Amino acid sequence: MDSLTQAVLGAALQGTVLGRLQGRRALLYGAALGTVPDLDVVIRYADPVSQMTFHRGFSHSIFVLTGLALLLAWLVAWRWPDKGYTRPRLFLAFWLALVTHPILDAFTVYGTQLFWPLHLTPESWAAVFIIDPVYTVPLLLAVGYAAVKGLKGRATVLLSLALAFSTAYLGFGLAGRMAAEQRFAMALQAQGVTNSEVRAVPIAFNSLIWRVLAKTPEGDYYEGVSSWFDREPPEMLRQSRNLEMAGVLAGAALHERLRWFTDDWLRYDIIGDSLVVTDLRMGMPGSYSFRFEMARRDAVGQWAVSQPRGWIGGGAASLFDGGRLALIWRRILDQQPPLPLAAWATPGSGHL
Repeated sequence: MDSLTQAVLGAALQGTVLGRLQGRRALLYGAALGTVPDLDVVIRYADPVSQMTFHRGFSHSIFVLTGLALLLAWLVAWRWPDKGYTRPRLFLAFWLALVTHPILDAFTVYGTQLFWPLHLTPESWAAVFIIDPVYTVPLLLAVGYAAVKGLKGRATVLLSLALAFSTAYLGFGLAGRMAAEQRFAMALQAQGVTNSEVRAVPIAFNSLIWRVLAKTPEGDYYEGVSSWFDREPPEMLRQSRNLEMAGVLAGAALHERLRWFTDDWLRYDIIGDSLVVTDLRMGMPGSYSFRFEMARRDAVGQWAVSQPRGWIGGGAASLFDGGRLALIWRRILDQQPPLPLAAWATPGSGHL
């Protein structure tokens, strides 16, 4: 999730565990530790696919971070033996501040390599949007109160309550995801459509409305929207993944890495003389967060794999289209009129 959320989560955890010994400094130390895993962003890779798929890698491994917490606990206890610290308590505080960062990231859709160096599909539990005020604001208020009043009495209670609420909210998000997937699968079944895989992801800064995807055995996919408050089947749009074009990239290492990282939620489009590969998990129809040109066609019509480059229409901005968000927020409570998914997905809409 965003850096502010990770910082206040780390501050709340270390403040709860070590606030009695460190006072307000526990909030500062915890906030710093809570953002340490994201220092991997300073590493620059030669292409955007590598940049995407190596992020949330080794620095988000629970094995690496557990080792770092052990080392820090030993160093602090050795350097300040008269502060009243115990190594188990130090380890618990440091471990919680560090490890909850990648665990929280895993609750988003992006993909987090919790078990690096094991080559497992990155964890992508998709229970919360990448920015969710309902999760962040209670932690922020509790940390702010503790910073002003000090780590004692009511401040410690508020930190604990904020942590309990944030944890429960993640459970609410998981329940919402499973319910959205079930509603979508039932709607497809009612139309006689067979699906091979269904997954839902939250949109629009909350866990009340979900974007749902479903693959078909024929190589198409359905994309739709479902809200906690829906009484009718969700609106949906059928599109092709154009899997026949994936053959152009056969054997390309970066293409295989992208398939692994996204759990093969990819679509292939020929746009002019470019083969564009789209990560379907993030964005909306016609406006996706991660799109890459991965092959080009020469003057005689032959395709050649090229070094990936970001494609126009991708990027974080595609998640924050004000006009679409206004329609999506209205859609949370009202299914009529349905969202114009087909219009959004039309190439002429300018979102290719």
